[in-house]
Amino acid sequence: MAPVTPLPATVDGFVAEFLRTLNFDCGVALSASTANDRYVALAHTVRDYLMGRWLEDLRQQKETQAKTVCYLSAEYLLGRQLDNNLLASGLTEIAAEALAACGLSLDELREHEIEPGLGNGGLGRLAACFIDSLATLGVPSIGYGIRYEYGIFRQTFEDGQQVEQPDAWLTLGSPWEFPHPERAQLVSFGGRTETYDDGGVTRTRWVPAWNVSAIPCNYMVPGFENGRVNTLRLWRAKATDAFDLRIFNSGDYEEAVRAQTFAENISKVLYPEDSTPQGKELRLQQQYFFVAASIHDFLDTMLAEGYDLAKLGDRVIFQLNDTHPVIAVPELMRVLVDERGMDWDAAWAVTRQCFAYTCHTLLPEALEVWSVDLLGRLLPRHLEIIYRINEEFLAAVRARFGDDELRIRNMSIIAEFPERAVRMAYLATVAGSKVNGVAELHSQLLREKVLPDFDAFYPGKFTNVTNGVTPRRFLRLANPALSSLITEAIGEGWVTDLERLRELEPFADDAGFRASFAQVKAVNKRRLNDVLHDRDGMRVGEGHLVDVMVKRLHEYKRQLLKVLHVVSEYEGVISGRIPLEQLQPRTVVFGAKAAPGYAMAKRIIHLINAVGSTVNADTRLDGRLQVLFPPNYNVTLAESVIPAADLSEQISLAGKEASGTGNMKFALNGALTIGTDDGANVEIRELVGDENFFLFGMAEPEVEALSVRGYRPSEFYQADAGLRRAIDLIASGSFSGGDRSVFEPIVSNLLYEDRFMVLADYASYMAAQERVDAAYRDGDRWIRSAILNVARCGFFSSDRSIHDYIDRIWHTPPLF
Repeated sequence: MAPVTPLPATVDGFVAEFLRTLNFDCGVALSASTANDRYVALAHTVRDYLMGRWLEDLRQQKETQAKTVCYLSAEYLLGRQLDNNLLASGLTEIAAEALAACGLSLDELREHEIEPGLGNGGLGRLAACFIDSLATLGVPSIGYGIRYEYGIFRQTFEDGQQVEQPDAWLTLGSPWEFPHPERAQLVSFGGRTETYDDGGVTRTRWVPAWNVSAIPCNYMVPGFENGRVNTLRLWRAKATDAFDLRIFNSGDYEEAVRAQTFAENISKVLYPEDSTPQGKELRLQQQYFFVAASIHDFLDTMLAEGYDLAKLGDRVIFQLNDTHPVIAVPELMRVLVDERGMDWDAAWAVTRQCFAYTCHTLLPEALEVWSVDLLGRLLPRHLEIIYRINEEFLAAVRARFGDDELRIRNMSIIAEFPERAVRMAYLATVAGSKVNGVAELHSQLLREKVLPDFDAFYPGKFTNVTNGVTPRRFLRLANPALSSLITEAIGEGWVTDLERLRELEPFADDAGFRASFAQVKAVNKRRLNDVLHDRDGMRVGEGHLVDVMVKRLHEYKRQLLKVLHVVSEYEGVISGRIPLEQLQPRTVVFGAKAAPGYAMAKRIIHLINAVGSTVNADTRLDGRLQVLFPPNYNVTLAESVIPAADLSEQISLAGKEASGTGNMKFALNGALTIGTDDGANVEIRELVGDENFFLFGMAEPEVEALSVRGYRPSEFYQADAGLRRAIDLIASGSFSGGDRSVFEPIVSNLLYEDRFMVLADYASYMAAQERVDAAYRDGDRWIRSAILNVARCGFFSSDRSIHDYIDRIWHTPPLF
């Protein structure tokens, strides 16, 4: 195939391509075009500049048969694509000048892009960071996932309570995707299995009851200024027999399209509510749908003709991003044994080379299980395969450890209580060549507390890869002012070698640099103020410490602890115990979505909004304390919030957060962290130094000891007058119009259960916040610490994470 001729990377060339695209692809003249026409034309123009590189990379991957990383993830929280693709291709200035020559503004057009909400939080954002780094490092890779028609819901507030609305991100189309219906994969469900004789060999085949088409929608993933473009392939579900004309003509219009509706439900919504049997079944359909399509896609399109499947481990590694894609393990076994005629033992040896598993949790309830009834009904052949894998695995466990019935039960892939179910994390651990945690502490606890029997059985299988974030989006794009200051100080090249930020350390003692750094933070606060005012009618207090807690709403992340701090400060002022002039001016910014079925999380959101409404309206505070909770927090808003933050709240109960990536983004942008020794906080604190980190709370062994001893939250309530006053103020109805019942479930939970020990860490947290206030009043000291946070956190680049995966897990050949 002849290489594609690159387009001219000049202003005149860009103008010509933009106008040609507007005329011939969008079908309008510039004078008659809408803002969306112009945005689409701009997106297609940038796309065209990347196209030649992308096609060449696809050709090279197929021709060289280089080992490929197939990243299997149910989520990709990408953020807007325009700026990222302009940056990666080096076209930002050219595009801006070209549009200006046409009388248009790049700033205005970029606002028309709708962010694809194809992820829920850190898991999906991590996947997006990783595919960015894979492309930037030139690693042959394909990201596989689902092209949800409606992504994570759009959050609004009504009377302070979360209301979920559809995230219709595809309303105006998606100019960055390339659908290929002609390359659809067939994915089957249900039915039965049967045995048959194959030349004297007894084999099994699956006779499914129904199937759907998986349509690939490709997205380009450009590396940063390196000429590489990898692929993100998201699958859309479509019925194989979408329309029955005979039934339609009989007048039963609904029945005529029933198959289409049923099939397309699979890729309709990210994480459908699964508290019902129907919801659980749809979740499992989604998971199998995308991994089955992905495995067949790789085997059918990426392998050379006649490739020896016994060597498949030399050609691909399927990285399982959490438990959602683990059903891929029995699917590959089914393909190798049932469809490709491999011997079981040979197929199992290949399968164990082709998978690696990343565990993202320490919470037992987050380790996914599927009932055998559901699996047997939806995927009967896969359940048979899982049973055999488990039978052979337990035989090996008995051979090693003897008939230790409790150990056997604890390690079995099949749980017997409270119902027979498949433990997907166990299946991934048995099948994976490696299992990794995502921070040093998390990986240690994974080995010692979550899967200790497996660690003993598989010495060397467990490893650690600490998460990272892409500096392209979360420094270069999100914080252009800081990026320019860094480049002025240490030169170019740090964007792809983030450890070079260490060269900033001497500048922390340079008064001129500290003044410039403070000015950058002030610029970013003004930018955030403008964004929040235009978006939500909110304003950041002038001269305020910007205190930010943005993350998924979950009790273990302890947004309640932050609320208690706000309530305590408020109560202190209105009671007269804290003189107003002693209150550090502070704007607390929350951003969080609660899962639609998570009642307590939604109550906490209601409480945050209620406290904010009361505090913000109380003139006794003279505006020195305010609470902002902009709805629908997403990547786009994060790119304004993170650079403006002074204080990063990372306050989960020690031993509950796997890693966190928000903590890394904030530190890299010059926010100081207040946090427990949990997840990657541990590594952040070790790198930046205790004097530049506000540590509080129990360590994980203390949490465990308190739990064993018997945690009684009411004892902490009785012993701490400040805590008692804060909880009593909430219980009194002061934040709910006098209605004591509104937040009674939260108060009762804190006093009688408090699973994540908010009350136990309250006093330590309040003391740490006093240290925050004292440090912030010494502005020069604060800025020095902020600079050192930036300088010492280059370790948290996702580029480094990918290098660790290559060295410790994937063992890919030299990068091309």
